[in-house]
Amino acid sequence: MVIQSNMSPKAIVEVWENTAPLFVKFNVPLTDMTLESIMDPKILPNLLIELNAAVGSSTATCIEGG
Repeated sequence: MVIQSNMSPKAIVEVWENTAPLFVKFNVPLTDMTLESIMDPKILPNLLIELNAAVGSSTATCIEGG
């Protein structure tokens, strides 16, 4: 699974605990709101890259819809 902007920080940390320090680094609260609704769109892509690297996921490892 790829971490995406329509996911909430809280849900991401519940599944992948090792991502919590990245939310601290990017000063993102662990909320139920989606990343795309609470983050600066200029910074969001960098966070997503780091989150997916931390969990070992990329678009190359996943297929659309599954």
